[in-house]
Amino acid sequence: MAVLSPSRPSTGRAGRTAITALAPAVWGTTYVVTTEFLPPGHPFFAALLRALPAGLIALAITRTLPRGMWWGRAAILGVLNIGLFFPLLFVAAERLPGGIAATLAASQPVIVVVLAVVLLRERPSGWRTSWAVAGVVGVGLVVLRPSSAAFDLVGVFAALGSAASMALGVTLTKRWGRPDGIGPTAYASWLLTAGGLFLLPVTLIAEGAPPSVDGPAVLGYLWLGIVGGLLAYIVWFRGIAELPVTSVALLGPLSPIVAALLGVLVLGETLGPLQLAGFALTVAAVTAGQLSPRSSRSAMENPRTPKERTHQ
Repeated sequence: MAVLSPSRPSTGRAGRTAITALAPAVWGTTYVVTTEFLPPGHPFFAALLRALPAGLIALAITRTLPRGMWWGRAAILGVLNIGLFFPLLFVAAERLPGGIAATLAASQPVIVVVLAVVLLRERPSGWRTSWAVAGVVGVGLVVLRPSSAAFDLVGVFAALGSAASMALGVTLTKRWGRPDGIGPTAYASWLLTAGGLFLLPVTLIAEGAPPSVDGPAVLGYLWLGIVGGLLAYIVWFRGIAELPVTSVALLGPLSPIVAALLGVLVLGETLGPLQLAGFALTVAAVTAGQLSPRSSRSAMENPRTPKERTHQ
């Protein structure tokens, strides 16, 4: 028993991290689904269907509503994580070349590192800060392409605003936790519903009447709503509760990486040597950001077996 006990926390941590990573990986399918299945010109409608129906379905399943202060907290977290994040991201995508928008949005882990110090009183981590910056560079190498598009200040602020909104939402989600007795499904239902209700008037103002929907679009909206919405956010919020917030944030660059891979596999795009180097750097940043430099250094300095350490 004593020999096995040191390995249990690391194994559990690795499993929770792998499960949490599924959320940004699934979000990386959004671009392909949007371009190949959904009617063009209605990104806000897609964001609305990604959030509100999933939230209402989960509410109907769990039959659990917030109580007391959690009405306000759920509204704030829903707007930051979903309701405000989606519109800003779409504005950035419309006004900037996609690579620039994705690179600026990938700054979210860097912002989370700062907010974790301010709001969570965590000690600054040079290790995770360095890998967060490396992740931004890696994403930039993968997605940036030569473009003649003009520099758009509104688009830049929208991209940075989306990253800041999500970063603040993630950090406050960690700070406030979940009420006692509330599972991740009920918790996700509150935030998805709050974000969807915020998106409802925004969508009507920005896009007007909803588009006509055919069979492929129905499948696309179902994927975004059920898999990319409800299931992904249940996994994401559970990961925020169980893992260090900076580690979770450093999983974010998986989203543009998966999008780039699907561009190669599905859309016939190509990756040159620079993009491949960026891909390797991003994967290294995501992986290294999950490690503790103290434990890694200790393992290198004292490479004894677990059995030897138990007899120390």
